[in-house]
Amino acid sequence: MIDDLYSAKILTLVANMPRAGRLPAPDASSEKIAKLCGSKITVDVKVEDGKVVDFAQDVSACALGQAAAAILGQNVIGADLSDIELARDSLAAMLKANGSPPAGRFAELAVLEPVKDYPARHASTLLAFEATVEAVRQATSGAETRTSTAGAA
Repeated sequence: MIDDLYSAKILTLVANMPRAGRLPAPDASSEKIAKLCGSKITVDVKVEDGKVVDFAQDVSACALGQAAAAILGQNVIGADLSDIELARDSLAAMLKANGSPPAGRFAELAVLEPVKDYPARHASTLLAFEATVEAVRQATSGAETRTSTAGAA
């Protein structure tokens, strides 16, 4: 059980968090907090022509949330809002509705499939994608930055 959740691949992702920190002058930022466990992720984005051109993340989450954030950080540059929304929605479906793992640039999220059996971990696993969707929406619409809390799984 615990070996499925915290596989060597997940722990390797956690140990090699890409794009950690904050951007000095982001187009938008978003912070998400999982109510159940207190995991928190803040993302900063720079967007040009609808695509993410720079990204940083400050991650204070469990290993599963960190692994999802690592996969996001490795693959987000060049993604547009629809790419990130599709990944978030596919990840949520995989976790909550026994859906297929995400495809395309975020296909590595399949490593998190065992999390589906642990509903209390769903919210923290989705945090990075939820924050990034919100930040990219803000950057592309000119909306103000805001902070919100992610719901329980």
